[in-house]
Amino acid sequence: MIGSKPAVPSRFEHLPFAVFANSVEASRAVAAEVAALIRQRRAEGRGAVLGLATGSTPLSFYAELVRLHREAGLSFAGVTTFNLDEYYPLAPAHPQSYRRFMQAHLFDHIDIRPDQTHVPDGTLAAGAVDAACRAYEEKIRAADGIDFQILGIGRTGHIGFNEPGSARRSRTRLVTLDPLTRRDAAGDFGGEEHTPRYAITMGVRPILEARRIVLMAWGQHKAEIVRTALEGPVTPQVTASFLQEHDQVEFVLDHAAAGALTRFRTPWLLGPLEDQGLSWDARMIRRAILWLSQTRAKPILKLTDDDYNEAGLQDLLAVKGSAYEANLDGFYQLQHTITGWPGGRDPRRTKPGDAPVRPLQAPSAAVFPKRILVLSPHPDDDVISMGGTLCRLVDHGHEVQIAYQVSGANAVSDESLWRALRFAADAGLSGREGPGQIRALCAEFEATGALPNRPELVAWKGLVRRQEAIAAARICGVPPARLHFLDLPFYRGVGRRRQLGEPDIALMRALLGELRPHLIFAAGDLDDPHGTHRLCLHALRSALAARGAEPWLKETELWLYRGAWAEWTPDEIDLAVPLSPQEVLRRRSAIFRHETQKDQAVFLGNDHREFWQRTEDRSRQLAATYNTFGLAEYEAIEAFKRYSLAEFLSSAPL
Repeated sequence: MIGSKPAVPSRFEHLPFAVFANSVEASRAVAAEVAALIRQRRAEGRGAVLGLATGSTPLSFYAELVRLHREAGLSFAGVTTFNLDEYYPLAPAHPQSYRRFMQAHLFDHIDIRPDQTHVPDGTLAAGAVDAACRAYEEKIRAADGIDFQILGIGRTGHIGFNEPGSARRSRTRLVTLDPLTRRDAAGDFGGEEHTPRYAITMGVRPILEARRIVLMAWGQHKAEIVRTALEGPVTPQVTASFLQEHDQVEFVLDHAAAGALTRFRTPWLLGPLEDQGLSWDARMIRRAILWLSQTRAKPILKLTDDDYNEAGLQDLLAVKGSAYEANLDGFYQLQHTITGWPGGRDPRRTKPGDAPVRPLQAPSAAVFPKRILVLSPHPDDDVISMGGTLCRLVDHGHEVQIAYQVSGANAVSDESLWRALRFAADAGLSGREGPGQIRALCAEFEATGALPNRPELVAWKGLVRRQEAIAAARICGVPPARLHFLDLPFYRGVGRRRQLGEPDIALMRALLGELRPHLIFAAGDLDDPHGTHRLCLHALRSALAARGAEPWLKETELWLYRGAWAEWTPDEIDLAVPLSPQEVLRRRSAIFRHETQKDQAVFLGNDHREFWQRTEDRSRQLAATYNTFGLAEYEAIEAFKRYSLAEFLSSAPL
């Protein structure tokens, strides 16, 4: 076993799991077990049979297998592999086919025989699919079954492409993909309209027939579905829950993916914290009291001793002495997150009796005005996620600089560019391309509904997003001279093949060295299904690490915002900026400047609202939540989580 269920028994956990600091360490542990299996089978005179998965989750696992082959002599000569699934209809040479994925990330780099690697055929005629699926399972049986099956988990809880509703007895078959699955894959295919609707997948039954199963999951966007699969009931609506019926299965997680488990979210329900190596520190006290307030539907200051006792929080009462003292602790912690001065107040204008400015803690707390760097992964994340705070920082007189980390070109539709090209042609603004070429491109779109996929057109789409960002920043009071369009090169890659490189880090490092900001606001919204936010945060961390111990870093404070996909939970919030109705409207006006994105709704479940609607609903809901805890009523709140640079460099949730 890679790991085992934690020592303290729990009625919540139905499966063993292991938690690692990050995906790289976790992947090394899984790869070590696979390598041991391969060597054991060779010693027995037979080959190992591996079941393999695709997607972003196993990338570090495959990289470790390749390393073991090159550096530790691990041979795959006798190994047979069977992949879980393939998009349909999709040819093996297609950039997003899973056959091509496996070749690029594993098969082309090891000594495995090509005829021993099996991936479902996405080119079959519809009438031949059923027979091919039966033949695929027959090949698995002929190989004496799968010894070790690698799985990921989708946000719908699917394993393979066994979407919600798949039966436990389901076999290898052609399936229709869930809308959420397709939306999560849309970035790889250049838009949802180009994403396949079907796939061929192993069924639940052949997956469960594997002798050993390891499910890997990374990141906070997988945390809730991991909890549901690991702690919830067995149900066809979450096909990963069927793994509870297997006696040789293990979930391998990083800290972020494990974060929603009872053991980590509400550990007091498992027994005394000291038995789990934990303590009632300030953050744990706040988390417990806010949880109790929400569970009991009472404001914090109305919670009673009985409320604490009946919810299993007797130990917290023992620490604080009474519900009264505990309530005050939790209430003041939450109250102290609220400030209308997110960059600090000008000490020259501070009068006796003014409310304290919270919660700035860095050495630069007394510096005014501050140099503030707002990092926006896409050209609209700044105004979507912290537009009100951005306006407030500018209005208070701080030097606010905004850096847009990627071009955002992939989110500009051909129709949006066509409109811009028509305008340029009709206005005689064709430039060096000449009116003939521009009109030819317009005619091609009008005839086919699509523009050619050429580098210059991608660049033009990036320019469209750039002008929208300039217009939105103007609403917030940030002039063009303080805008930085980094156009990080990794974004020019395709989907899951995007990887950070030294040029990305160099651009970020140069920006930090140029600005030397006192405050950095960065996107910590790792629920972004396309992975751009995660890579941008990695780029920031690598650039800060490269800057080392430069003196200006001692005065730098980092705040992470979340955005369109989720919000920080109240116990995680360190800075809550209340917005007035006028500021909410100003933020909306800035978001509206991103006209090409107005139809790019964020889809979660059946939620078809546009970005500005989700932004307003999210920030108003957070304000309402603060109100239910017994704090003042605000129109909306934008929230941030604080990291010291040392903490961020060592343990950021990446």
